Amino acid sequence: MEFWETVTSRQSIRDFDDRPVERAVIERVLEAAKLAPSSTNEQPWHFVVVQGESRIRLGEIVAQSTVHLSEYMDVLGPERNEAAVTWYSSLGNAPVVVAVSAPRSSVEFQAMNRYLSVGAAIENLLLAATSEGLGACNVTCSYWVKNDLSAVLGLSDNDELVSLIALGYPSDVPSVNPPVKPDDTVWLD
Repeated sequence: MEFWETVTSRQSIRDFDDRPVERAVIERVLEAAKLAPSSTNEQPWHFVVVQGESRIRLGEIVAQSTVHLSEYMDVLGPERNEAAVTWYSSLGNAPVVVAVSAPRSSVEFQAMNRYLSVGAAIENLLLAATSEGLGACNVTCSYWVKNDLSAVLGLSDNDELVSLIALGYPSDVPSVNPPVKPDDTVWLD
């Protein structure tokens, strides 16, 4: 897939079919993530690929976060709350979840650089998934159950769970992308 086609066709997929994802495909997607730029080349990201029985256990924990979605009602609105609860209860039946973590830092500047670096790695992963014919959805609502998730993922107290990425082949259910925000670029000379 050509670069601009990949960028413009990438979307958050929220419904997956049951086809397994080959390990080689997952490895290529992760390799793209690892090629992301990072502050002082720290490469602070860490990935945990979750499948099979571990994926089921992870899903059970993520589903617990739905009780906290009411805190997002102002953002989601009542019409989208039920859909959010349904989605977080199953993560769209994605066969693979990639957990992304980074070392904790109490130094604000270092923490910011790590988040930016991990964000770049996540974007590379999402674009590579699209290029491979996969769908993906970057999930941050696991915040409320991050301690339970960290335990299942084997993360140490020095690691911080940043995101979960649902990954798999998109189902036939068409995705609906939200409208793109109007251009808010300011040009200075």
